[in-house]
Amino acid sequence: MRRLRGLSDLPSGWGRCVATIGVFDGVHRGHQELIARAVDLAADRSLPSVVVTFDPHPSEVVRPGSHPAQLTTLRRKAELVEELGVDVFCVLPFTPELSKVPPDEFVHEILVERLHAAAVVVGENFTFGNKAAGTVELLSALGKRFGFTTEGAKLVSAGELTFSSTYIRACIDAGDVRAAATALGRDHRLEGIVVRGDGRGHELGFPTANLSTPRFAAVPADGVYACRFTLLNGQNRPPLTAAVSVGTNPTFSGRERRVEAFVLDVSEDFYGQRVAVDFVERLRAMEKFDSSAALVDQMHLDVARTRELLS
Repeated sequence: MRRLRGLSDLPSGWGRCVATIGVFDGVHRGHQELIARAVDLAADRSLPSVVVTFDPHPSEVVRPGSHPAQLTTLRRKAELVEELGVDVFCVLPFTPELSKVPPDEFVHEILVERLHAAAVVVGENFTFGNKAAGTVELLSALGKRFGFTTEGAKLVSAGELTFSSTYIRACIDAGDVRAAATALGRDHRLEGIVVRGDGRGHELGFPTANLSTPRFAAVPADGVYACRFTLLNGQNRPPLTAAVSVGTNPTFSGRERRVEAFVLDVSEDFYGQRVAVDFVERLRAMEKFDSSAALVDQMHLDVARTRELLS
């Protein structure tokens, strides 16, 4: 898959394509069906498939300070899109100037003049252009004028529940990582760099890898979780099993919210490595214990439960 930052990186001699546009945060089950439709349509027409997304999140540009919790890093988003068979992953820098482009100009400049789209696939609730004034109906009308077809795909749901990034964020914020996984089609992942902690876990017999996560990362509610721990250093090692604590460590009057992973059956120092933590199950809420001994007893139970769930 070719990865592009901006449309100026399009190769010379670029022909027509099938494009789909969106933020695609999480690349959840609804996104997956939408992108798969674009890939299938592109294959039917013997054209490349293109996913167009934005960075940073448009909300942060239009309303500074309103950036939603991020379900996937840009790197992870590209990996997930590539797994769906997409040919080109194009990231448009979302600037104040781009946010003010009228819908018809957005279509003409990006989809027609630059991408030469033969077909565009979007979700039925897709909006675009200045003040999100562009709708699927307008996109379809502009497509007829400029020579491309438009598909507004229905949102994916299960019963009365419609899968969306907003719903998944709410699940994660509540600590319901199992419900989030159902909507995502996989476990929710946090990526980060392992940094030095205060060493208290080592003193208690549970040395932890402390994650420094991206600024807007969707961190689950405080609690203890059964997780899979993966090194993202190109070694292709299988995932490890970890009991992960999210919170401020109230037993020791902590104030800084942390993500700390106790990796089972491994004595490695992961300091400085980029890792991923996939949240499988919430074991319990964060608690304040009367003593460090009581905390250690509970940690043994957490580890045993994690081993039972993920063995």
